[in-house]
Amino acid sequence: MDFDDQLRRYFGTADLTKVHAEAMGAGIERMRVDFGLEKDRGRRFALWAVLYMLGTHLDLETAFKDEADRNSARDFMDLMDRTQDN
Repeated sequence: MDFDDQLRRYFGTADLTKVHAEAMGAGIERMRVDFGLEKDRGRRFALWAVLYMLGTHLDLETAFKDEADRNSARDFMDLMDRTQDN
């Protein structure tokens, strides 16, 4: 899953500064629906990660049944938090 492709799919552009609030909300809702329907662990994680970066991620216990996936998500969250602190 290419990040820019995902942004284009859900928001119509890879430049989020050009997305109006209504379109942002609609794109996030579509991502959440796709996340709930997705069966592939890697694709689910990628969708969750983009939602996290947009500030609308799902609760880890709800999002991931597998403990390894939850740990990976926690690691991702820590990494993103460290990059924002710098």
